[in-house]
Amino acid sequence: MCKSRRMARVAREKAPLTLLLPPSETKRPGGDGPALDLSALAFPALRPVRERLLTALTALAAEAVAGDPAPALAALGLSAGQRDQLELDAVLATAPTSPALFRYTGVLYDAFDPAGLTPAQRKRAADRVVVASALFGAVRGGDPIPAYRFSAGSRLPGVGTLGALWKPVLGPVLADLPGLVVDLRSGAYAALAPARGAVNVRVLYVAPDGGRSVVSHFNKHAKGLLARALATTTATVASADDVVRVATKAGLAAERHGPHGVDVLLYEPPAGTPAAKRAAAAAAVRE
Repeated sequence: MCKSRRMARVAREKAPLTLLLPPSETKRPGGDGPALDLSALAFPALRPVRERLLTALTALAAEAVAGDPAPALAALGLSAGQRDQLELDAVLATAPTSPALFRYTGVLYDAFDPAGLTPAQRKRAADRVVVASALFGAVRGGDPIPAYRFSAGSRLPGVGTLGALWKPVLGPVLADLPGLVVDLRSGAYAALAPARGAVNVRVLYVAPDGGRSVVSHFNKHAKGLLARALATTTATVASADDVVRVATKAGLAAERHGPHGVDVLLYEPPAGTPAAKRAAAAAAVRE
């Protein structure tokens, strides 16, 4: 490859792009990193709120493990059968860590499949991905974090609502994210602080009659595929139109929606939905 072409490729790969992902309720356990070090996390302006939440959560979980778990279960929105999750929070200060991109599990992260990336793709993804977090506010994909249980719906005694805590400090951090920001967060995490000017992504099912509806479960899978494509592309992504082009190249049907929106379109009804059951019944009749 000649020098000019190589320089052009490097310039494209360094074009700023931030993918704002939701977390997941489930986390991969363990890790081979050292104990949590808040100074090792991106966005140091979030540290005071992180410390306050970590202190309150750890104390609440430790009391629950040693005695009555009911208050902690109620605060975290957990059932009695999820009592083991409190043990994660009780040892947050000493538990091993792993990069955030590998800590989170579930439908979106299964579709993203960070373990299946090449080393170069992993580095690119770690630089571009920012994961929203009720506990940490926001972390980069490469930030080392422990397994924990704490969601946007949690409410710690004496701490107040998470929105009131996070919005004043997280809002400015999100406003300073570099380059184009593609917001793939779920509603509960988007409510913690806005990402103004970001490209917002919806996942819609397109029915045979042309009608469109928002999907829920398969929404996560489609967003995971889109996030993987954007995290690993070497193309310049500086606009919603660029997001559509990357999505299309990755095999997703996508189109612009308004000045700051992108719709990912599904033409097959998601499995398990009423539309899928109706389609299956119609196909059975035709056979």
